[in-house]
Amino acid sequence: MALAKKKIKEQKQLADLRIVEKEEVLTKPYNDINLKKWKEYPHVLTDTLWEFKSREKTNGHSYDYHGNYIPQLANQLYERFTKKGDIVLDLFFGSGTSGIEAVNMNRRCIGVELKDELVEYVSQKFTPKQLVTDVNIICGDSASAEIKDKIQARLDVMGSEYAQFLVLHPPYDDIIKFSDRKEDLSNCESTEEFYDLFENVARNGYDALESGRFAALIIGDKYANGELIPLGFGCMERMQRMGFMLKSIIVKNIEGNEKAKGKQANLWRYRALYGGFYIFKHEYVMIFQKK
Repeated sequence: MALAKKKIKEQKQLADLRIVEKEEVLTKPYNDINLKKWKEYPHVLTDTLWEFKSREKTNGHSYDYHGNYIPQLANQLYERFTKKGDIVLDLFFGSGTSGIEAVNMNRRCIGVELKDELVEYVSQKFTPKQLVTDVNIICGDSASAEIKDKIQARLDVMGSEYAQFLVLHPPYDDIIKFSDRKEDLSNCESTEEFYDLFENVARNGYDALESGRFAALIIGDKYANGELIPLGFGCMERMQRMGFMLKSIIVKNIEGNEKAKGKQANLWRYRALYGGFYIFKHEYVMIFQKK
């Protein structure tokens, strides 16, 4: 009888402990932020205007490739929309910002990059072990149908059916030519062709993304023949068309991405005054959710 009472008491204590633990931790299915202690996350941005004075150049990051997005974006997006161990899929891997920050934050990453010489260069930023367990880099065309099987094969190796977060940071149409390859979105003959190829990339990402999880589109606009071309909203429309739900549009300053200073900056100011336009000081971070 005494043993039975003791066992009941122990079970009650264990149940009470579970209740306390449940009360102290409240997280969403897609991140590790404890909403019971939400005031302890002042570093997590929740407004739609992001300003960063400079680019992060520590913890493996460097500005060795023109056109890569700043690491602070990956840091913010991962903390808000991923959990430790989650897989980030970046279909414009470039110089590896997504993968480097994934390793820094105990996430994993699959990156797709078109240029084989860049894949070889970026691979050197990771240890042989990391390239097995944490970061998988695929050399291929993100807009092709064939890339889906390659992504799925890497997901299988990493023990997951889907990726848990999608990063899309395409070329801003033809503003910067990244290669001479016809598959490169920066070599499209028209903006409409750019949108079509981007949609193919985004659809491949959509199919590889777990339902209910999030995607980030990082993009700016451009001028052509004296006219503003709203690339961001054109790409946004294509993503909505395939089923992504738009959650937020964040405006981010482009300090840290640009190298044009001094005489070059003055030249653009003259051109703006002469041509009746304004100089870009922002780009967009658009947040989507797969329904």
